[in-house]
Amino acid sequence: MKSNRIYMCIDLKSFYASVECRQRGLDPMTTNLVVADPKRSQKTICLAVSPAMKKLGVPGRCRLFEIPKHINYIIAPPQMKLYIDVSADIYGIYLKYISKDDIHVYSIDEVFMDVSDYLYMYKMNAKELAKEIMKDIYDTTGISSACGIGSNLYLAKVALDIMAKRTDDNIGVLNEKMYRRMLWEHRPITDFWRVGRGIANRLEKIGVKTMKDLAKTDENMLYKIFGIDAELLIDHAWGRESVTMQDIKKYKPKATSVGNGQVLGKDCDVKTGKIIVMEMVDSLCLDLTRKNLVCSCITLHVRYNKKYFKKYSHGTITIPTLTNSSKTISSYVSKLYDEIVLKDALIHRFYITFNNVTNNDIYQYNLFDNIEENKKEEVLQKTIINIKDKYGKNSLLKGMSLKEGATARERNMQIGGHRSGESK
Repeated sequence: MKSNRIYMCIDLKSFYASVECRQRGLDPMTTNLVVADPKRSQKTICLAVSPAMKKLGVPGRCRLFEIPKHINYIIAPPQMKLYIDVSADIYGIYLKYISKDDIHVYSIDEVFMDVSDYLYMYKMNAKELAKEIMKDIYDTTGISSACGIGSNLYLAKVALDIMAKRTDDNIGVLNEKMYRRMLWEHRPITDFWRVGRGIANRLEKIGVKTMKDLAKTDENMLYKIFGIDAELLIDHAWGRESVTMQDIKKYKPKATSVGNGQVLGKDCDVKTGKIIVMEMVDSLCLDLTRKNLVCSCITLHVRYNKKYFKKYSHGTITIPTLTNSSKTISSYVSKLYDEIVLKDALIHRFYITFNNVTNNDIYQYNLFDNIEENKKEEVLQKTIINIKDKYGKNSLLKGMSLKEGATARERNMQIGGHRSGESK
């Protein structure tokens, strides 16, 4: 077990909502604002609510109709491009203090940092350095933050999620002894990192409701229930974590894949569904070309509407050669789609994964490859990418994207399934 390290986990408070408030010259701590797309129904999930709304008891990921009627609030349409830009600016602030080699970006609004080797240099303790960085973030962007400090990555995260909420300075501190003394009997157990409702329900069936209960439970029983994942649960029950920042930076996955998914705003029939899938394939192929990657295996997952709630279609098809050709990949996905999709069902969700992804530069062509044809299409796809980069993603579209039910034009105006805020 590696020790003697000090980690920080910094979270930007109600990030999307805070950015929207600051853009309007408003204080997120006193302004009632939610980030949600007003063009969608009242059932749409709010991406964020301001800290002022949270003080009124409104949860961060509620639906619009769940907000009490007596609360007056501003609805801010999502601007994902803006949030990414602000997040990048804040990452630049982190780099003023800590090397990128000691920073792990966990999400758009949260980072882990190994500050062990910086405290002596700055002649500060971890809490003083945290305050300095948090003040810099606020002074530069107007965004408030919270911080967890721990003797390992897990404790830094738990210190952020649980302990920081109890302090006036929004900084929580934990080591293993403090964790066992202060949080072993904390409930609900779902407040702890990586313990979701599913895991909590399975633990409760064997009488485990707290981390102390978990630490005292027979390990063989836990391995029988959770398999190899029990090792992580057992370590976390005691406040241990063996993974370090260095381990994260060194990690390289054995297999690489890229994927694209979407939940439809309106369920569609099989014919329209195929158009949407082909659009998704075309988009992923351009991504492969942009990154100089190729693949040889495609997986398609389809979920249906409530009438077929428990049914889904799932299939994988292998291409004889590695490729990023939209023409080639589309033909195989079309065949897979026709084979697996229920013909009389309305479709609600798609997910496509390109598997066995590798760098195009190290791929060795074989006798079955049409090298000239491949090069021609690669040039074409690179030209399309250049046009889209210069004039916007909707500046050049295939005919299928102009058909009724196609979603590419709308999705080209989104980032992560939400409005980007850009006009192009």
